[in-house]
Amino acid sequence: MTASTPTPTAATLTLRVEGMDCGGCERKVESALGRLEGIAEVSASSVTGSVRLHFSTRPPAHSPAHAAIERTLHELGYRLISEEEAAAPEAPAPWWRTAKGRLVLVTGGLLLAAFALRLAWPALGQWPFVAATAVGLVPIVQGAWGALKQRNPFTIEMLMSIAALGALAIDAAAEAAVVVFLFAVGELLEGVAASRARRSISALADLTPSTARLLEGDDTREVPAATLAPGQRVLVRPGDRVPCDGRILAGASELDESPINGESVPRARAPGDDVFAGTVNLEAALEVEVTRRAEDNTIARVVRLVEEAQAAKAPVARFIDRFARYYMPAVIGLALLMAVAPPLVAGMAWSEAIYRALALLLIACPCALVISTPAAIAAGLSAGARRGLLIKGGAVLEQLGKLKLVALDKTGTLTAGRPRVTDVEALDSGHDEGEILRLAAALERDASHPIAVAILAHAEHQGLSVPRASESRALAGRGVAGRVEGRALSLITPRHLTERGALSDELKARIAEREQAGKSLAVLVEDERPLGLIAVRDEPREDARHGLAALSRLGVRAVMLSGDNARTAAAIGEQLGIEAHGELMPEDKAQRVRAWQAAGQGPVGKVGDGINDAPALATAEVGIAMGGGTDVALETADAALLKDRVSGIAELVDLSRATLRNIKTNVALALGLKAVFLVTTALGITGMWIAVMADTGATVLVTLNAMRLLGYRFSPGVAPAEARPASAGS
Repeated sequence: MTASTPTPTAATLTLRVEGMDCGGCERKVESALGRLEGIAEVSASSVTGSVRLHFSTRPPAHSPAHAAIERTLHELGYRLISEEEAAAPEAPAPWWRTAKGRLVLVTGGLLLAAFALRLAWPALGQWPFVAATAVGLVPIVQGAWGALKQRNPFTIEMLMSIAALGALAIDAAAEAAVVVFLFAVGELLEGVAASRARRSISALADLTPSTARLLEGDDTREVPAATLAPGQRVLVRPGDRVPCDGRILAGASELDESPINGESVPRARAPGDDVFAGTVNLEAALEVEVTRRAEDNTIARVVRLVEEAQAAKAPVARFIDRFARYYMPAVIGLALLMAVAPPLVAGMAWSEAIYRALALLLIACPCALVISTPAAIAAGLSAGARRGLLIKGGAVLEQLGKLKLVALDKTGTLTAGRPRVTDVEALDSGHDEGEILRLAAALERDASHPIAVAILAHAEHQGLSVPRASESRALAGRGVAGRVEGRALSLITPRHLTERGALSDELKARIAEREQAGKSLAVLVEDERPLGLIAVRDEPREDARHGLAALSRLGVRAVMLSGDNARTAAAIGEQLGIEAHGELMPEDKAQRVRAWQAAGQGPVGKVGDGINDAPALATAEVGIAMGGGTDVALETADAALLKDRVSGIAELVDLSRATLRNIKTNVALALGLKAVFLVTTALGITGMWIAVMADTGATVLVTLNAMRLLGYRFSPGVAPAEARPASAGS
């Protein structure tokens, strides 16, 4: 077969299947494939158009089981396709070129022809409608027969076949023809809606360019982007999309990263910075070293994780599935009762009782009910991915909206993770702040530790010309020393100066005040005489206060857990207005989370970016990784913020609640419409074609309502500046 096959050691196989568009399709596939030998579990997703098979034993490639899988799917009316076919731009054909589209055109044409013939030749009676029904019913009966052979009689195709044939038997051929046509229209609309849901996430994969300009020495040549390997170099010109995940070797430019993280403001990138496939280079040419293969780049991983997440059913979806299994046979039993009881008990005509029973059968299909939850969850996951919010499954999406407490790491989560200069003070009347910064930067010019980087960056930002120091040397545990413009200078810690008795009481007090605020200090000294001091601190992210305020407006309590010293953690906590706990080891953070859970303060979310956050991320009900964090954090977490903003946490919670509201609306629509028409049909007020419209119409309504989530915008109360008001959600 042309579809993906497992490797000899694979116990799990994912296949692309064409034609699955609703919950009924999923149940048919799961039921049929679940009976095949060697298959332990089947999970079908109409949203992703895929079937995931878990084998009880590790099957050899191209075993008879694989042929049985393909044969079973073919009998059900579905076709296996390869990953290449699924990803091809021409894969989403216009509706009139699909099998369902052709069935609509044929049944619609036959229905119009039947009406015209009855008007022109009344003597023909019902026969034009009988012919129209028979032709349109052929593919429906084939689908019903295929499912019946797989021991699955409770399908919409079987109900339609019984209803249409029953209508012909009681001389209601015109109504039977209308029912067949409306059913075809409903199936087509379901297919179009499901296709749109699939394209919403697969469109991400199209962001990566198909070709790249490979650098070989001083020459460039165009190669397929999929062939790039780590270590190779590519040229990215202004206006080009970056073809790979990589690191800038030469050049500086602003990049539009909105395709990856939803961030509307371009980011300045320079040598040493990481870039992502699919982002757009705006200003200058860049030389980029490839760091990941195409199948492992950021976009590929996002698409893969979101598709896996969409295939994983949320608890509410699993409940709806179980409910539907009992609901459908119950309504079929009610239809049988309707066909038999009124004639025997109340003397109703058998034809009228059977007619009402057939109409009830058409309402029995729970397609709208079953699709109501996965459609909303798939749309929510896709909307999140397009805004840089990666959520690993419907269960996670459902749990996010229930969070009561969120524990956040400090460094790299609430703060930028890079120290910045906060204070420069001259202690000598012969020097100003600019001179102190210039001399200190000269001493740190060739150093790479975080404080040196912060001082050099601040000097560059101030536009200072930094001279080169000579005789530079590191003072272990104390600082650096050297000669700048002929002067013997050193930049050392206050503690070292205190030990040497070189600090006055007044200066000690000023230093202690800054250290109390969580700042690290370095003193510029010449011949044992302090000239000035420089304070650095890892400052909060620009949106940290907005993000925490947004969480508060959503009713979620935020707490900071940090491995940094308690004084620094308290200072940052006070600055942000958040409860702070410092000097915590990784196991301490996990223990705090467990304590909150045991005290009933959960569900608890944990946000972090490093390896030391992994235990707490795994312990919390929902672990959230910052996008700039380590691969360990990203893999351990249940969700990730690719845009690397604190406000993304509130967005995750808000998106979850919007999705849950959407699900409730969908379930109410599906059950409400069915309840109304079950009663009206039982009373003889509505007929068969109305019943079909009620079923397919409800399915289309809940799908379209779910698709509204694709336009989700963050708006929890007064939103941060980067968020826009929302109209989608419920």
